[in-house]
Amino acid sequence: MYGWIWRHLPGNAWLRALISLAMVLLIVYVLFQYVFPWAEPLLPFNEVTVDQGMGTAAR
Repeated sequence: MYGWIWRHLPGNAWLRALISLAMVLLIVYVLFQYVFPWAEPLLPFNEVTVDQGMGTAAR
């Protein structure tokens, strides 16, 4: 997949690298701004239970 993207980008190697970096930064931005906030309520990370006094102490 990455090879296909690289072959279809315009320009020489430096321009392709710059475009690739811009694409990665754009993807990270979209993930943090839209995808992760949308998915956060669907994930069970805030449903943590801790049993107090139910474990045995290491001796």
